[in-house]
Amino acid sequence: MPGQRSGQSEGGERRPRGEGGGRKQFYRRRKVCKFCEEKIAAIDYKEASLLSQFIAERGKILPRRLTGTCARHQHELAVAIKRARNIALLPFAAER
Repeated sequence: MPGQRSGQSEGGERRPRGEGGGRKQFYRRRKVCKFCEEKIAAIDYKEASLLSQFIAERGKILPRRLTGTCARHQHELAVAIKRARNIALLPFAAER
C-alpha cells in the first residue's frame, strides 16, 4: 500500500513499547565518586599515577559523567591536574 511504512500491519496497530519484544530491561549501575568511597581527604597534584586515570589519551580531563566523581572532587581534580601539568608531571597533550 502506498505511504505505508515497512513493518506495520494494514490496520495501523502498533505494539506498545515494553510489551513483548523479548528484550531484557537494562539498568545502568550508578557511578560513585572514587574519592568519596575511599575517603581520600585531599587530591594531591604530585600523585601523577592517580591523576592520569582521569585524563583521556589525548590529554583532556574526563568529565564527571564518565568518571563518576562528585562535583566537589571533580573541581579539586581539575585544579590538581592543571597544577601537575604546569610542573611537567602530566602532559598537556598526547604525544604524536
